Amino acid sequence: MSDQRMCKALIIGGSLGGLFTATALRAIGWQVEVYERSPATLDSRGGGIVLQHEVIEAFKFSGIKPTQALGVRSNHRTYLDRFGGILHKQHAPQTQTSWNTLYSNLLNALPEENYHRGKKLIGLEQHENGVTANFEDGTTADGDILIGADGGGSTVRSLVLPGVNPAYSGYVVWRGLLNESDLPKAAKDQIYEDFVFQQDPESLMLEYMVPGADGSIAVGERRFNWLWYLKAAPGAELDAVMTDNMGRQRESSIPPGAMAKSQDEAFRKMAGERINPAFLELIQRTDEIFVQSILDLKVAQMVFNRVILVGDAAFIPRPHTAGSTAKAAANAVTLAKVLANRSNIDEGLRLWEKHQLNEGNIMSDWGIDMGNRIMGIGK
Repeated sequence: MSDQRMCKALIIGGSLGGLFTATALRAIGWQVEVYERSPATLDSRGGGIVLQHEVIEAFKFSGIKPTQALGVRSNHRTYLDRFGGILHKQHAPQTQTSWNTLYSNLLNALPEENYHRGKKLIGLEQHENGVTANFEDGTTADGDILIGADGGGSTVRSLVLPGVNPAYSGYVVWRGLLNESDLPKAAKDQIYEDFVFQQDPESLMLEYMVPGADGSIAVGERRFNWLWYLKAAPGAELDAVMTDNMGRQRESSIPPGAMAKSQDEAFRKMAGERINPAFLELIQRTDEIFVQSILDLKVAQMVFNRVILVGDAAFIPRPHTAGSTAKAAANAVTLAKVLANRSNIDEGLRLWEKHQLNEGNIMSDWGIDMGNRIMGIGK
């Protein structure tokens, strides 16, 4: 850098995107402060994640050495019909991890004093020396840059790009996690350690195994992660799906344990009519089903002087790309590299934005095309 002072980044959002960015910037000698609006420790509401190369590279770049393997290996991609018959099976090994496995490893790599809970951003001010963040509790913080890593509902984005919000795709995903030991042998034998699908017109269900809630990859201690994509028309149908057990309308997701009883019962009944026996066992034995609306978001700008957007605050790729977490990791590492190699912060940010905008658009467009074809949208 142009002087000997340690540069400082204010990171808004303490989930995976914020932690990838914090650990990458610390690796190049920056001071980082992470501000998470939730006062409580975040949980594993994100469920399963396909482990991509970018995540492994982010761990290596930041010097994070997990105490055990990050994920569970699957051996085949298998496609089942409604009755459980095998339509197609091919050898396609890959690794699946979980949100809580990545989160715990990243959080452990960050000093506790640099992670601040219960800090809700309400405003920011840019000035000659950097950025000031204003929080709801009346406190402020100053930094050389401020990074919006606060997800699809980003407060930072609302301040720099007012009116730019995610758009609903036309379908939702119902999700669940089941302990390996809770699935009967007959069902387990058909899907065990494979990446398994059932695709029907305007519907896709899949499952794969992930580490246990404590990160264990030991046989018997892992979990089955399942997802079922289904259409929900905007309006009354979507509103019903996204209303929780307290009668509150949720914007983008209903977390585990908050599903309305009527919706939970209707979903399980539908599963009994449409899903193969192994997948049906997964659904019926899952105590806390959750649901997320599938959203699209693309921004035309990621850098606003010394304020930047990363991860889902800038681009929300559809989950079929398996790219959301990988994108956040890549945003973080490439940011750290350009800042490490240039004395001028503003020049580095401009170069970073050009590349990341292009990558974000490519991934988003690919996901939209793939998702619409899977769900029969736009035919």
